[in-house]
Amino acid sequence: MAPLQRWPRVASTRSWSRRTESLPQASKRLRRSQPGIKLPSIGSKEYAEAGGLLGYGVNLLSLYRRAAYFVDLILKGARPADLPVEQPTKFELVINLKTAKTIGLTIANSFLLRRRPGDRVISPIGS
Repeated sequence: MAPLQRWPRVASTRSWSRRTESLPQASKRLRRSQPGIKLPSIGSKEYAEAGGLLGYGVNLLSLYRRAAYFVDLILKGARPADLPVEQPTKFELVINLKTAKTIGLTIANSFLLRRRPGDRVISPIGS
């Protein structure tokens, strides 16, 4: 039997995201709606903070700082067409150990020790 065939089937009759709710709200609702499903999942940083297993994404603070830098250049007279296009350079990884413990998954210590600045681990209370 293929590994994914062993997971219980989930009937989805509605969209998991509502237009009026933020990503953290939608993530919390998604995690609460499927409590018996022990399937590892990955999403944004906010998803892991809301109870998902892993979150990976751009460091928003660094993006805001770069945006402020470009606004400053434009206000000082630089032409927007002359400014370079940049891609994000800082990313964050969030690991929720509480969720890992709940679904019976062990995260290797060697993986946890290789964290970079900005990476976070959400630990269970009392660990």
